[in-house]
Amino acid sequence: MRIVVSQPMYFPWVGLFEQIALADVFVFYTDVQFSKGSFTNRVQIKTRSGSTWLTVPLHNLRLGQSINDVLVEPGRRWQDRHVSLLQDALSGADFYDDAYDLMRRVFSSCDHTTIADVASASLRVVCEYFGLDRNKKFLSIDELAVKGQGSQRVLNIVKTLGGERYITGHGAQHYLDHEAFEKEGVLVEYMDYQCAPYPQFHGQFTPYVSVLDLVAHCGRNGASAIRSGTIDWRNFFDRKKMLSEHNT
Repeated sequence: MRIVVSQPMYFPWVGLFEQIALADVFVFYTDVQFSKGSFTNRVQIKTRSGSTWLTVPLHNLRLGQSINDVLVEPGRRWQDRHVSLLQDALSGADFYDDAYDLMRRVFSSCDHTTIADVASASLRVVCEYFGLDRNKKFLSIDELAVKGQGSQRVLNIVKTLGGERYITGHGAQHYLDHEAFEKEGVLVEYMDYQCAPYPQFHGQFTPYVSVLDLVAHCGRNGASAIRSGTIDWRNFFDRKKMLSEHNT
């Protein structure tokens, strides 16, 4: 049983979908504090004039608010701007209409009043598009009565779900208690990102842009670029150490 626990992100880069592809259960971690400058409400996209941000504006944001309590700005102005940026960036791509449709599907729901709603919906529509939702369970943290903080709470979530492998992105290296997971019989694996290239507009290829870029250029065949695997946490840190020593 492979578990991924992650804050939702707004039409994020391919790497998060590679985590989802490897998971049996994906948990939307939305009752944790929203961090300004995170990718929860913003993502980069390449345009004719360079990279820019698709940023969902927030309404009356207060310090310490949880992601599931943060409201998005009401009205359609920001949505229209995102559509305009998408058109500027990707019109002319073979599958631009697919990317446009995914964005519009998220915007069309009047139920999406928080950034948790919007970001989670953007993940779900892309997963459905690429077929990543098959034989997979998506859960909100609100559905799990799990206590704790930080690394211990993540471990408690994995244990509650009967997880044997916890798959995570690289940010977890700064706070995860790896030995505690192992003592509970849970293997910790970090993503081994391959950053597989695909045809892309506007200069040199970069993987660190919205997944809508992949959709627009490759359509459903873009699923072939979602192929990264994992690496054991000890090997992950050994590799980091070797790279650091090589660079010095």
